[in-house]
Amino acid sequence: MVTLYGIPNCDTIKKARRWLEAQGIDYRFHDYRKDGLSLEQLNAWGEELGWEALLNRRGTTWRQLPAATREHIDREQALNLMLEQPAMIKRPLLDLGSVRKLGFKEADYQSYFNNH
Repeated sequence: MVTLYGIPNCDTIKKARRWLEAQGIDYRFHDYRKDGLSLEQLNAWGEELGWEALLNRRGTTWRQLPAATREHIDREQALNLMLEQPAMIKRPLLDLGSVRKLGFKEADYQSYFNNH
């Protein structure tokens, strides 16, 4: 089963969900805030995707952090912040079972599902 991780009010999540539905792809939506996450899960994603890629540096949650935190963040701090504030996780995170993918681009999704 394909799982799409994110937060429901995110515009990019909405685009990804519309694309999956239009293609007739069965998926489960996992709301970071409502359904939660574990540090183990974040660690695994960080290992696979890289914690820097996983960290959403474009959002307001990131920009609201003190400059000293943003400038000197390390893996452990980043993962703990993402656990405490899931809006800091780049979205969407698409779990295809054997591999995870970050972000949404229609051409990329087309490629993922043509190869799986």
